[in-house]
Amino acid sequence: MKNSTADIRQAFLDFYHSKGHQILESSSLMPNNDPTLLFTNAGMNQFKDIFLGINKYNYNRVTTCQRCIRAGGKHNDLEHVGYTSRHHTFFEMLGNFSFGDYFKYEAIKFAWELLTDKDWFNLTKEKLWVTVYNTDDEAFNIWAYEIGIPQDRIIRIGNNKGIPFTSDNFWQMGNTGPCGPCTEIFYDHGDHIYGGLPGSSDENGDRYIEIWNIVFIQFNRQLDGTMLPLSKPSVDTGMGLERIAAVLQNVTSNYDIDIFRDLITAIANIIGITDVSKFSNKSLCVIADHIRSCVFLIADGILPSNEGRGYVLRRIIRRAVRHGAIIGVKEPFFYKLVTPLIEVMGVFANQLKCKYLIIKQILKNEEEQFSRTLERGLALLNEALVNVTNDTLDGETAFLLYDTYGFPLDLTIDVCRDLNIKVDIIGFKKLIATQRCRAKQSSHFNIDYSNLIYSNNISSFSGYDNIKQYSIVTALFCNNKAVDIINVGDSGGIVILNETPFYAESGGQIGDTGQLNRQDMSFLVADTKKYGLAIGHHGKVIHGSLKVGSKVEATINELRRHSICLNHSATHLLHAALFQVLGKHISQQGSLVSDDHLRFDFSHFKPITFKQICKLEDIINLYIRRNLLIQTNIMDLEDAKANGAIALFDDKYNKIVRVLSIGDVSTELCCGTHVSQTGDIGLFRITSEMGIASGVRRIEAITGKYAITAMQNDTDILRKSSFLVKSDTQNLANKIQVIMNKYRSLEKELQFFKNRQALQESIILCNHAIDLMGIKLLVSCLNDIDVKMLHIIIHNLKNKLGSGVIFLTTNINGKVTLAAGITKDLIDKVTANDLINMVLKQTGGKGGGRPDMAMASCINIVALPQAISNIKSWITQKLCCTITS
Repeated sequence: MKNSTADIRQAFLDFYHSKGHQILESSSLMPNNDPTLLFTNAGMNQFKDIFLGINKYNYNRVTTCQRCIRAGGKHNDLEHVGYTSRHHTFFEMLGNFSFGDYFKYEAIKFAWELLTDKDWFNLTKEKLWVTVYNTDDEAFNIWAYEIGIPQDRIIRIGNNKGIPFTSDNFWQMGNTGPCGPCTEIFYDHGDHIYGGLPGSSDENGDRYIEIWNIVFIQFNRQLDGTMLPLSKPSVDTGMGLERIAAVLQNVTSNYDIDIFRDLITAIANIIGITDVSKFSNKSLCVIADHIRSCVFLIADGILPSNEGRGYVLRRIIRRAVRHGAIIGVKEPFFYKLVTPLIEVMGVFANQLKCKYLIIKQILKNEEEQFSRTLERGLALLNEALVNVTNDTLDGETAFLLYDTYGFPLDLTIDVCRDLNIKVDIIGFKKLIATQRCRAKQSSHFNIDYSNLIYSNNISSFSGYDNIKQYSIVTALFCNNKAVDIINVGDSGGIVILNETPFYAESGGQIGDTGQLNRQDMSFLVADTKKYGLAIGHHGKVIHGSLKVGSKVEATINELRRHSICLNHSATHLLHAALFQVLGKHISQQGSLVSDDHLRFDFSHFKPITFKQICKLEDIINLYIRRNLLIQTNIMDLEDAKANGAIALFDDKYNKIVRVLSIGDVSTELCCGTHVSQTGDIGLFRITSEMGIASGVRRIEAITGKYAITAMQNDTDILRKSSFLVKSDTQNLANKIQVIMNKYRSLEKELQFFKNRQALQESIILCNHAIDLMGIKLLVSCLNDIDVKMLHIIIHNLKNKLGSGVIFLTTNINGKVTLAAGITKDLIDKVTANDLINMVLKQTGGKGGGRPDMAMASCINIVALPQAISNIKSWITQKLCCTITS
């Protein structure tokens, strides 16, 4: 077997395919419908619902090479990248999974065969060590007596965190839910490398490297800590591709394997670095790791922002750019690395090629924006350094720069070091810890899996063809607990039926509403959701009582469903039209299909022009007038993709899919409900277009009666506006232009008279200025002078006085505004800001400005006369201090 990273990846998948495993593609780095995860961080994430027992699967054995990110949330390796030989923010996880099929013996046997067989990885058996959970005698015996590993190379790992079932060799999804013991396989790089055996005090060295973790999911942990055995135990494994590649390529650092070696060489060439001997440069390793994360994150629809996943992406980009600056890069460079990354990753990067341009543009925009951030941060830092005491910058300032302005701590340290100033890193870390504690408390990672609704029932959906259906109640829940009966007044009711016309919320389409009825009972359905293969009807009993086994007539709100269908079919038309108007680079970032409107989010760099919006509407309404036939076909997933069907969402659970075709304009995978022909939509109208994140636009639109009503309302507004300006609708724009021109002319004329009045006020006020230590001091109170005129008056006064201090107040309808002006020759002695703040300390209020001009609002008007009377002595004191110094 060849030992390139690409060959290793394919060999793993081929091996498990030969053992009856279905090969599945990697899921997105953005977990689908999983609020507990920031990013996909393990191969098992996409199978989480299966392990939880709330979903079924078409295969019992599966193998994947999963893209993973560990740069935020519970698992965060970001700060370690560049400082160790094996940490990454982005990595590939090789995995094989058994869903109630084989268990410990087969899992261990398969792993050993792949690692040691001469036709596969052919590793030296004596180089391999294994660990098992302390009490897992079954796994120990398989390794010792079935595989034949000497017992002194099998290490039992106990409860090394002090509490039962908290060992590194015991895996759990959360505080509750599926869990079980692990067995790990380690590779010994040799005694020339520092490090000890797993479980020893120096286990974090690089000699013994964990290459594979096999998890035996055999318990369901309850909230009270009880371990209930699962009826169908499963297997979840993970082996880092980069780590096993390092072993097979006989190197001790992941950054020395072929893909990183080639990528770092390409990076060095692009940024003009010639000395990359042994590729040990920390910054080059960081940049190589981070470009992989950023490109794959953006390709999966995650874009830079100031919160959540987008904020982590932004941090990774900025960290990479910062390391570019460390090694002397002066110009934007990070976006240029997309091309060599695609070349290095080979077939695994095929998905990136169609998004190549948008990825480069997003990275370039972020890099340029961060350059401006660095400038702002440096200005703020330099300002803070002026007030440093004891040669130490406080942790609060360092944290403010880091948290609010994205200014890296290491850059703060670098700048301070040049000035022989230390940074209070302990204080900074305390604030970081406090922030992380708050984030952890507000996160969803500690979800109680034992409190989820589990239903082994299967609901057949009949709503494509029916609006009502006689059904049998197969399960009932109240407040997430299974019950036998629901009565009037019971809250949190959920009804599971064996067959239902109610569509459960999914794919952006909202759930149906309606009623479940029988002669002596009525249940009002307010929403419909999925629970595995069961469909849950949320609502309350409004008459009688409902029992398990009851026969009911399920009837959906037909008018509401029809409106939803219009919007869902229109969403597909909008998606097709966007490709035509904006280009093939766009990709869906989310959607909502409701009864009264639709919402579609997509990747695009700039606002859509009015002309483009009109073109989108024209194209879609043309499709509607063509009355295109809307058809659905059930086919194999691979056949659907081969026929060009667009898969908008990850759907790894169905081998057979539903393909929706709209004439010759759209073919997409979709399980939603639709009209039968585009003509049913009637009319399509875009109501808004906006940006919701960097590189993400949102279109909202309406159809059918809602679009007609909106059009009628707009027409009514036009008629009323025409009446008000004494015009007809045809000439309304011209008439408004005439009115606006006249308004601007009158505004200029009014400003002329205001300026003349201000000049006259300035002449009068000049006579009230007094001499004070060789300068002019003018303090005066005015009435009914607006803020804009105050600016003009002070500007005129400064020109007339030559050298002076001006303080004015104006009272407009009981609101007092303060204004201070200082001529430029005096601002090194006294500033307008200082003067305003002196008065505000006595009167209360807020404001600010420049050294030569400042304004504020006053709160305590009663205290203002005394504060004004103190100005003369305050100015005198300031001038005396300046002369003395």
